[in-house]
Amino acid sequence: MIDNIDEIPSGGIGIKIIGKIADELSYTRTSDGRNCLLIVKYYQQPSLVPSQDSSHPGFFKRALDVLTSFNFWFPKQRVPDSEPICNQHFHKINLQVNTDIKAVAQVLSWVEQLDPLPLPLVVLHQCKLAVIEGFTNAVRHAHKNLPLETPIELEIRIFNEHLEVKIWDWGEPFDIQAKLKEELPEKNLY
Repeated sequence: MIDNIDEIPSGGIGIKIIGKIADELSYTRTSDGRNCLLIVKYYQQPSLVPSQDSSHPGFFKRALDVLTSFNFWFPKQRVPDSEPICNQHFHKINLQVNTDIKAVAQVLSWVEQLDPLPLPLVVLHQCKLAVIEGFTNAVRHAHKNLPLETPIELEIRIFNEHLEVKIWDWGEPFDIQAKLKEELPEKNLY
């Protein structure tokens, strides 16, 4: 069993896990010299109100679809300098921690703020895993030779049909697509 973070094999395992979770994934250099790992996960909003009319299942959905098709309720015109309602986030959390692997408990506790939100449970668990993997990758790889006081910033935005995780680090950038294509080394994890 692995008892120490340094015993966990490197070689892209964390990035591969994130790559399996994410529907969109990028790692880009920002104008202020940091790198931003962006993880996007799409989902369908769980039904908050069960159908009241079980004799006509889908009746209200079909009616709403008809009205929507005529742009009655949801016109597609945009107001200048604003986002469409579906692209506006309804919840956002931020955290800044030092480059310390022991902060992983703080990061997990921070992500658990999302537990009461109306997110599919599988998406919530995937989000937690992706954040922890992204954070530990920043500590172990991007900030490997940087002082402990070097900050890692995290942000999660929840939208109606997707969530975005952003993790900023100060390390040297790398080619995430090349890392995703690399073969993993054969190692015994247990």
